[in-house]
Amino acid sequence: MRRCAIEGVVREDESVAVPELAPRRTVGGVIAVWVLAALIGIAVGAFATPDWRAAWLGVGLGGCLIAAFAIQLWSGRSQGFTERVAASMLGAAVVLGLISLGFGLAAIVPG
Repeated sequence: MRRCAIEGVVREDESVAVPELAPRRTVGGVIAVWVLAALIGIAVGAFATPDWRAAWLGVGLGGCLIAAFAIQLWSGRSQGFTERVAASMLGAAVVLGLISLGFGLAAIVPG
């Protein structure tokens, strides 16, 4: 095989194998799940009673899991699928955990 001037490899049958030129970015799908988690956390804080907030945050995290799968499947890339879903869920858990911490601190502060 010989090298072609266009960054491809010329095969024996004279066809050129060209690599994928611009792979799609996948960070946007991960961050979208984090934003969804923040919106769910804010909605839980606004609409749920303090006794039920922890339960609804768990339901919201489950919704983030379904959204993470849907977004990553929609992107159409199989490379790194598990890592992207894991990063989405880790970020969503951190976001909802911080919001839950805020709920807890707000509950113990008098006023």
